[in-house]
Amino acid sequence: MSVFTSVSRDELTVWLKQFAVGELLDFQGISAGIENTNYFVDTQHGRYVLTLFEKLTADELPYYINLMAHLAEHGIPCPGPVASLEGQRLLELNGKPACLVSRLNGKSVEQTTVAHCAAVGEMLASIHLAGKSYPAHMDNPRGPKWWKETSPDVLSHMDDADAAMLREELRYQSLFRFQDLPRGVIHADLFRDNALFDGERLSGVIDFYFACNDAWLYDVAITVNDWCMDASGVLDRERMLALLRAYHAVRPLSPIERGAWPVMLRAGALRFWMSRLYDLHFPRPGEQTHAKDPGHFQRILAGHIAAENELKRIWV
Repeated sequence: MSVFTSVSRDELTVWLKQFAVGELLDFQGISAGIENTNYFVDTQHGRYVLTLFEKLTADELPYYINLMAHLAEHGIPCPGPVASLEGQRLLELNGKPACLVSRLNGKSVEQTTVAHCAAVGEMLASIHLAGKSYPAHMDNPRGPKWWKETSPDVLSHMDDADAAMLREELRYQSLFRFQDLPRGVIHADLFRDNALFDGERLSGVIDFYFACNDAWLYDVAITVNDWCMDASGVLDRERMLALLRAYHAVRPLSPIERGAWPVMLRAGALRFWMSRLYDLHFPRPGEQTHAKDPGHFQRILAGHIAAENELKRIWV
């Protein structure tokens, strides 16, 4: 959620006249994140988040924006897209597709507890179930096909040892397909900065712009890889079990998912290792940007590889 496209007060004031949200009171750019331009927007009628999309096109965006509306209608506390006076949820601002969504209360947590992990596990299962009735479909744009296509670019910037590790993991992942795993809508980016807590209560989930259709277990693995790790990338068994048990209580995990679990943990780590490598070596110009450390997910992947036998035994 960096600022790549600047918006002035005058420009935003004019743009907001397309909505019944009252006069602009205040706005500020959000510097966290790396994909889109985001601003906090306060008006006479409420608090919102304005997003200008830097990569996704107007043709691609309805999947994500309509998904948020669908989930909100099914009780998921996520940003609700605001329709314009003409009934449109997606408009244009400064040459970019743009939307206005409700701003949720709460803030993200840095240090996660067993209680935090249980809350996010329950919420993730609820998202998966609520998404079952969402009619649109989007294949995972950063799945194995993207890994294969992107690997030559990032490998050219790696030393021999790291490149060998990446090639081996790509080879390993190519051995598995898991087409029989339960599938549906996934968030695909439910990191700590995309969940908001109001005290001890999980008050909202944000940033659905990597959402797609894929194996639900892959989404669980991505979430565990952020919520259940210590600072050095070592998996915390107690927090992971809390997340899995809370998820399982809402959407029971199947025997086939148990067998796939160690592979999916590695797949989730690989996906973000590669994404961060790509963003580091091929950055886009931005007014406020933050490239995240690829080495963090490399260490998580190495830990999963070393703990393969143990991961086969840890389950609900």
